[in-house]
Amino acid sequence: MELAHSFTVAAPPAQVYAHLIDPRSYIGLSPLVVAVRDITETDEAISYVAVERFDFGPFHWNNPIKVRMTGSADGRTIVSAVRSPGFVTLTLIVTLTPAGDGTTVHESIALTAPAPLRNFVLGQARSVQQHRATELTRRMTA
Repeated sequence: MELAHSFTVAAPPAQVYAHLIDPRSYIGLSPLVVAVRDITETDEAISYVAVERFDFGPFHWNNPIKVRMTGSADGRTIVSAVRSPGFVTLTLIVTLTPAGDGTTVHESIALTAPAPLRNFVLGQARSVQQHRATELTRRMTA
């Protein structure tokens, strides 16, 4: 399954890249991510665990997901490989392109999930992608 979305923010690519390459920025950038921990950085990648919280009425489930994020030398592309419990995987590719005084952000998401989870995972990914666009736009204008 694949999703794609493009939007423009009022900040230069270097500023957007610096924000998105920091795992701590994803708290609130994704409405599900409530914590980031175990951040390790090497020359090749940044690895971390993001904790997603799913609410089901008065109950909630904390879902730890493993993320391996790599950035490009030119500061224009970030690839995040995500492994979640339940055999769910996701690859998020963010491409930043100058657009006047701002940046066009293009996100493509490829995901796999077992058949019983597919519709739920796809709906969550689509919702998170839209929220991330709105929140990143807000953050880059503040």
